Amino acid sequence: MPNFICSTCATQFAKTDQPPEECNICTDERQYVDWSGQQWTTLDGLRQTNRSVVRLEELGLYGIGMEPSFAIGQRALLVTHPEGNVLWDCIALIDDSLVEMIQGIGGISAIAISHPHYYTSMVEWSRAFDCPIYLHAADRQWVMRPDPAIEFWKGETKEIGFGLTLIRCGGHFDGGTVMYWPDGADDKGVILSGDILQVVQDRRWVSFMYSYPNLIPLPVSTVRQIVDAIEPFEFDRIYGAWWGKVVGTDAKSAVKRSADRYIRAIQEI
Repeated sequence: MPNFICSTCATQFAKTDQPPEECNICTDERQYVDWSGQQWTTLDGLRQTNRSVVRLEELGLYGIGMEPSFAIGQRALLVTHPEGNVLWDCIALIDDSLVEMIQGIGGISAIAISHPHYYTSMVEWSRAFDCPIYLHAADRQWVMRPDPAIEFWKGETKEIGFGLTLIRCGGHFDGGTVMYWPDGADDKGVILSGDILQVVQDRRWVSFMYSYPNLIPLPVSTVRQIVDAIEPFEFDRIYGAWWGKVVGTDAKSAVKRSADRYIRAIQEI
């Protein structure tokens, strides 16, 4: 029996003879069912139609994506360190050549994911590298393929090795998480944000939404909660969820002024 993958959000489901009737992630109001209806693929199918792309983002950080773009189109990030590499977020595709390449730079010691839209084929990645997956417990209900490798953490922060810290921000999802990498940006600090902090087209700014495709905003109190969650951490750069979506410098100030702008706009409505 295959593990079907939703073609709209890339969530991989537990094994079934037939595709599920619907994707729970896409029928939630934060996502959507494709205009042409619910469609499914499999990992074997993706291996026939897509290929992986790996790029060096900066010293110690690789981006891992897919061509052509699939589903939401995010790319994952691999933070490398002599004590163990950590995969941040995930993509649907994994194959032997990609595994071999990653093993050549130290493999993966842990996987951490920002929110359910990027869970995708996380179990396949975990099994390929025999490593745990860290998800915030507040989002447990959105796991469509349970596995013993998944470790649900609670609270507001979790350290996962060599200074890396998971920070629960909430917002987009109750367990919405970013990862702090203090050694990044020449030791000035980096936030890997998924789209909990959304790097927008004008990359001097970020934004905050409950649903990006359906344009549902977050309340002022939640935006303040997100800013307060990352306030104790010093960082100069933010990597968002897509190629090129990077606030290159002065990122902590960018978050503050972006939150101020957002709050002014919401309060004036």
